[in-house]
Amino acid sequence: MRPSSHTSRFAAASPAAHSHLTESRLITGLLIAVALGYLGLFLLVPVLAVFAKALEHGLATYWAAISDPLALAAIRLTVITAAIAVPLNTLFGLAASWVVAKFDFPGKNVLLTVIDLPFSVSPVITGLLFVLLFGAQGVFGT
Repeated sequence: MRPSSHTSRFAAASPAAHSHLTESRLITGLLIAVALGYLGLFLLVPVLAVFAKALEHGLATYWAAISDPLALAAIRLTVITAAIAVPLNTLFGLAASWVVAKFDFPGKNVLLTVIDLPFSVSPVITGLLFVLLFGAQGVFGT
């Protein structure tokens, strides 16, 4: 009696049939450890260093610094700016992606270049440019 196609289809999809597609538990564990180590090194260590530096003179000094009226004004300005910028970036990003994907038009390459520009220029360089242009001693500063 010949097995049904239903049975043979599941037999071919068994883990033993695809053993060349899986890694051993040791390799899987090592890869996970390397990924977590990478995240720890490049994400957690800098964040912990910032908090350690901020709290090196104690929690009272830290609290006094962030409850200063100028610090609170800066935090308020940051939150307001983010609350305005994020929805606008989302709206214009969706519109630009739809236009670029759906239509061919003159200037499409210029639009794509403007969209890609932030990915190729470091934020540090951009910040320095704004300070040099609009800072107190800058070209357009007052």
